[in-house]
Amino acid sequence: MVEFNWINGLIGGILIGISATILLAFNGRIAGISGMVNGAISFNKNDAWRWLFMLGMLAGGAIYEFILSTQPTPTSKFAPLTMIIGGLIVGFGTRMGSGCTSGHGVCGLGRLSVRSLVAVLTFLSTAFVTVFIVRHLLN
Repeated sequence: MVEFNWINGLIGGILIGISATILLAFNGRIAGISGMVNGAISFNKNDAWRWLFMLGMLAGGAIYEFILSTQPTPTSKFAPLTMIIGGLIVGFGTRMGSGCTSGHGVCGLGRLSVRSLVAVLTFLSTAFVTVFIVRHLLN
């Protein structure tokens, strides 16, 4: 198990908050990734910002992983098919919930949205139950 470095987590959280604030302040857009990806695949020329934001997220992750990190990120032991099915279920849930964890959690809570608070509590409750089932009941 890799030791958690809280300073990196704090810096990452601050950077996420700053980027979401800048996007909202200058573009009037919420930094919800599911909505951003959905809008990006429509290939509207006015949505180039979506591609740049997502490229920046990927570049930031790559810079940290391959240049700044002192140790490699641990890999998952889940089967690829399980990950794909999980991703599709999450995608379906984001459409049902009118947003994803990043949109509701980072931006919605920052705007004091009650709907986002309910969504985040639902996400977290579901995650707790899922982890308990997978880690304690299925093993």
